[in-house]
Amino acid sequence: MKEELTGKEKAAILLISLGPDVSSDIFKHLDDEEVEKLTLEIANQNKIEPELKKQVQEEFLQLQKANDYINSGGISYAKKILEKSFGKEKTRNIINRLTATLQVRPFDSIRKSDPGQLLNFIQGEHPQTIALILAYVNPSQASQVLSSLAPEVQSEVAKRIAVMDRTSPEIIKEVESVLEKKLSSVAANEYASAGGVQAIVDVLNQVDRGTEKNILDKLEEDDPELVEEIKKRMFVFEDIILLSDRAVQLVLRQVETHDLALALKTASEEVEQLITGNMSSRAAEMLQEDIEFMGPVRIREVEDAQQRIVNVIRQLEESGEIIIARGGESEVIV
Repeated sequence: MKEELTGKEKAAILLISLGPDVSSDIFKHLDDEEVEKLTLEIANQNKIEPELKKQVQEEFLQLQKANDYINSGGISYAKKILEKSFGKEKTRNIINRLTATLQVRPFDSIRKSDPGQLLNFIQGEHPQTIALILAYVNPSQASQVLSSLAPEVQSEVAKRIAVMDRTSPEIIKEVESVLEKKLSSVAANEYASAGGVQAIVDVLNQVDRGTEKNILDKLEEDDPELVEEIKKRMFVFEDIILLSDRAVQLVLRQVETHDLALALKTASEEVEQLITGNMSSRAAEMLQEDIEFMGPVRIREVEDAQQRIVNVIRQLEESGEIIIARGGESEVIV
């Protein structure tokens, strides 16, 4: 295949070869920016030679097979199976391409281990080492490990996950060797992305409330802006469906009608039904009229209104008037 072909060009060629029906289904799973870039790339494609189409399709199938093998049996298993079909050299290239696109992540074996075993591996390590490992494992594993760490270590690890950006493969290899894991997931000379605010949000959304409060309280002292960003992502407007009817009614008493109408412009049907179901018939009718007569509005206005409502929910939770289930709790009560 031509070396000058970029990833976007390959994706465009693949979509063209799959036809409009299949491509349109694929577009439904992409965000607006990805759709825009791919549409532009498709439009820029002229005549595509049949041989080039075939090569792109074959590469895609190879990567897909490798990904399936890795998911079912790990990297070592994938290598054995792929080598039987493609040989060692081609298999190495396939695995490297998967790693470079982050379809293979470090600490693959650790993610399959029990959280208790993982805790035994890492609890004596430096907070930065623990943060690196927890940024790569599943949030459910990370939340259990984080909850079991000493309180003074919890906030330190949480902060390091939140501010983590990119980690060199050399450091990842060193950490893996400390844990005696012989992994091949950093074979490509790429920088692997992990951590960040969303990573710690995913973890905190699954820990118990005591651990969450301890971490956020200690982070607040050191970095209040980071805590504010974490809190914004921990509960978003669509999460209002997690509230009980009684909690929704309390929230509605403190929300401006105009904000509510704006917020529902882009809300799901489930959210809209929950809100209108906790209003009187007359109030629900008036709200619907406000939405219809409002006309087009900027998406930023909608997002700002939704955030104001989320702020009300957070204030009610902090004051103890409502409770939002987290960490697998089944109760959502007022």
